[in-house]
Amino acid sequence: MNSLPTTVASALAEADSENTDWPAHWQALTAVSIELQSLLVTDPGPELVGLIEHIVTQLADGVAASRRHRVELAELAHRVLTTHARACAETRPDPIRLADWLLDLQLHHPDAPDVSLSAYGDALDDEGLAHYRERAVALFAPLPVIGFGETGRYDRARWALLRVMEELAEYTEDVDLQLLVLSKDLSSGWHYLQVATVLRDNGRSEEALEWVERGLRAVGGRGAALRLIDLAVEEHLRRGRPERAVQVCREAFFARPNLDLYLKIRALVVHTDEWPPLRAELVDHLVRDGSRLAVEVYRRIVEVELARRGIEEQELVVEWLEQLRGLQPDAFADYLDHIKSRHVADRQLLDELSKRGM
Repeated sequence: MNSLPTTVASALAEADSENTDWPAHWQALTAVSIELQSLLVTDPGPELVGLIEHIVTQLADGVAASRRHRVELAELAHRVLTTHARACAETRPDPIRLADWLLDLQLHHPDAPDVSLSAYGDALDDEGLAHYRERAVALFAPLPVIGFGETGRYDRARWALLRVMEELAEYTEDVDLQLLVLSKDLSSGWHYLQVATVLRDNGRSEEALEWVERGLRAVGGRGAALRLIDLAVEEHLRRGRPERAVQVCREAFFARPNLDLYLKIRALVVHTDEWPPLRAELVDHLVRDGSRLAVEVYRRIVEVELARRGIEEQELVVEWLEQLRGLQPDAFADYLDHIKSRHVADRQLLDELSKRGM
């Protein structure tokens, strides 16, 4: 039993040598793994647990040092770690010491092997798991948040901690741990959406809406803005607050006009008395804005309303076209020809345009 670490050390020392007989060294390493599994049957106990831990550490060091055989060594380390989990399940070592060893293994060897806490559930028990969680959170919590628009720098230490925390959150099904992990990277609107979605899915609606608001402020109408707004609208409607759903869309439209937002607002209030004045407010905002984006949204809104208008809205849409002519005089003629060609069978519209000198 005591000779096994020497065998591993000898094989790893020659692993990347130009003239080494790697197949022979690999055979020696796999034989060690097989021997450990045999000892689990014939000689289980604390001494075997310590021996396996020593060999797992040797292999993890070998993964970090090797240039040619990282994949094979990582797979072997994982195999030996599986034997370690089985040995711990039988021997039941001190749970605090086991928790510290598992955590230190991952922090000192970010590349391999992956630790599955479910394999150590019985051996760690509540005491060991609580200690593992406490240490992991104490190390992870002080890490700086990657702010919106920043490029995340995942050095080996941060990456190792992130992997530890993700596994811990998944194993414990602890939503607060999951949120702690997700909230460390807010480099894009999609990360805000992830946090808000987890909160929503776990019945924490108000917190979800707070994260949506934070995300919308960060993205400025770009990227994940529409998905964030969708989540907010769904939550407000589910909670019986349609007016708040409209307000979210309205504020977002004023921040950065978008046809999709206009259509969302339209769908929410088109059959209410609120729609005519609200629509006028949205269109007036585009006219006052006058930017290239605003004019493009205006043009698309005109086309939407032309397709969906009722008889009573005929004059209103034509008035919008007149406003558009003032906003975009050079390009208006081509746009008007486009409108006429799409509505060539609508004699009422064409007659009204003719009356207006269009």
